[in-house]
Amino acid sequence: MPPVNTPVLHPDLTPAQRDCLEALPLAGNHVVSGPPGSGKSLLAAHRAVHLALTGRPTLLLSRSNLLRQLLHGTLHGITVPGAPAEAATVHGWVLRRFGRDVPRTEDGWFDWTDLVHRVAAALSTDDADTPHLVVDEGQDLPPGFYRLARLAAASVTVFADECQRLTETNSTLTEITAALGRSTGRAEIAGNHRNTREIAALAEHFRTGGPRPAPPARSGPLPVIRHYSGEKDIADDIAATAARNPRHRIGVIVSSLRTATGLMRRLERADLAYEPRLYSSAASSGRYRDIDLARPGVVLVHRASAKGLDFDTVVIPDTETDAATDPTSATLRMAYYVMITRAREQLVLGWQGTRPPRHLEGLDGRPALVETAEQ
Repeated sequence: MPPVNTPVLHPDLTPAQRDCLEALPLAGNHVVSGPPGSGKSLLAAHRAVHLALTGRPTLLLSRSNLLRQLLHGTLHGITVPGAPAEAATVHGWVLRRFGRDVPRTEDGWFDWTDLVHRVAAALSTDDADTPHLVVDEGQDLPPGFYRLARLAAASVTVFADECQRLTETNSTLTEITAALGRSTGRAEIAGNHRNTREIAALAEHFRTGGPRPAPPARSGPLPVIRHYSGEKDIADDIAATAARNPRHRIGVIVSSLRTATGLMRRLERADLAYEPRLYSSAASSGRYRDIDLARPGVVLVHRASAKGLDFDTVVIPDTETDAATDPTSATLRMAYYVMITRAREQLVLGWQGTRPPRHLEGLDGRPALVETAEQ
């Protein structure tokens, strides 16, 4: 007899999110797609809780360690006693499952073909320790991972948006579905519960494909394009923003660790109400690795780690670093689509130099999208 999907009431979900969650059978593989702000990460956490109730180990996986920390906090608030689900990175899960001597390929990932062969050689028909896997931001993982997960998991549920691919080793929804098998179920979740209409309208300028999402219900201030004279100017503006919004979580999304550390030094001397924090994926532990994203204040984070996060205010201070890039490039547009849609209430796009970078040119002439502010 196939498992019965036993719904758990989750009052923090919208009716559409709850309907999507409860319509997913507990058995089989599934791919759930949706635009930024539709609640995919929250749904992924709730899906993990549902699957944990079957009694099998259940892992909520992400590529990013910073997103893993966020998902861990979400799970902590909703996990059912006696049926825990665990948040982990894909790297961490693979190393735990196969050992630290896992072979790697030139792209820096694991040798997925080798791992598939290992699992296939030891396949058991009924292993109670075989986990359910739930994957958040699944578009940033390669097809080889999904071929492995198909064999190594009791079920795989993937939450993804292929308009938000930020890595060179990524997958489209079609590739994910093909790797997981022909019987993989597909579902969609609509809505944008994160951004204001004004922020979503600017993000739409950079979206690369797919159906146009419905505009959010909330309204707010227009995004701002701001010219900075230098690093001190940026830090002063961030400090002033923090002072005006003492309860805001302010995400400063930068293109390099060098920029982040320079701003961090200045912000540490700015007498902010909350100590500024910097996340570095290179740190193994400590203050630059373990970040409380629910706390108000300033967090500096590299673009590569911004996926799946959200902040009340987002500042992207160094858009001039993309000045030489073709403004029609899908990679560039996806990057800005992701960064812009991290903002809940306020958004600042900053630049230095004598003229705005090409991908921002013309935006300040469209008052329905942004306003311009000189520093």
